[in-house]
Amino acid sequence: MGLFKKINKGLKKTRDSMAGAIDLVLRGRTEIDDDFFDELEEILIMGDVGVYTASDITEKLRERVSKDNLRTPEAVRGAIKEIVAEMLEGEQEMDMVTVPSIILVIGVNGVGKTTSIGKMAAMYKAQGKKVIVGAADTFRAAAIEQLEIWTDRAGVEMIKHKEGADPAAVVFDTITAGKARDADIIMIDTAGRLHNKKNLMEELSKIYRVIDRELPYSDREVLLVLDATTGQNAVNQAREFKSVAEITGIILTKLDGTARGGVVLAIKNDLNVPVKFIGVGEKIDDLQFFDPAAFAHGLFDVDLSEDEEENKDEAQSNE
Repeated sequence: MGLFKKINKGLKKTRDSMAGAIDLVLRGRTEIDDDFFDELEEILIMGDVGVYTASDITEKLRERVSKDNLRTPEAVRGAIKEIVAEMLEGEQEMDMVTVPSIILVIGVNGVGKTTSIGKMAAMYKAQGKKVIVGAADTFRAAAIEQLEIWTDRAGVEMIKHKEGADPAAVVFDTITAGKARDADIIMIDTAGRLHNKKNLMEELSKIYRVIDRELPYSDREVLLVLDATTGQNAVNQAREFKSVAEITGIILTKLDGTARGGVVLAIKNDLNVPVKFIGVGEKIDDLQFFDPAAFAHGLFDVDLSEDEEENKDEAQSNE
């Protein structure tokens, strides 16, 4: 399944909810007036885009409608899609030039952190990269065992200590192993206990010091995993983590299971944190690099021929 088709499928619930509501407002409208913009803003807010971002999109659209004299529903819908893509553009690429590069992954229990690490490791391995993973979330019950299952699936090596071990010591051993094995990417699973910010800050500071000492010139990404199904709670969670960690990007999971995909816009526009990966399914290859144009396309458009082909395949498999 291609990138656009995966994202189209993954965003179906959000598209049906938000884009469907916009289409209803546009349908049969003879002019694009203030009532339309008010209704559009309300739809965007209900779609978990956030109040600030919904207002921003609406004002940008108002300017474009006036400047380009847009009058048809198709033209207005196209303008909304362009505004969304432009808003999401920038800094979504992973900054990993050095060998090795470091990826630290944080996130609270239940958001899909462990599975995201496994899928990301599989993705990079498929690109020909040598990946090694460190199990530094040592305080969560069964975290190490769960990560081992996913790294086995991905076919990459994992470094672990016993439960309750010092996370910084795991990071040190993982970096040592990564250098010895000429790893391209060293991936670290770290804790995310927001209920005690002070401990989290201290733990991350120790990890940063180890990395600074052992790999002072390595590129470093700090990715926060968020669950799209939680909507605005995911934005609040990102805001909390941003206050204690140097977050460079977001992994947004479970987009296929929610109508709240608009939260991507709130994260990027409200918090100025780019989304770098999105999860659009349960399979190991269902974690995708975030593509703003593909996301905007999946949010507002769908290739009907692809949907018909997929329905045909499903019908055949059920015979």
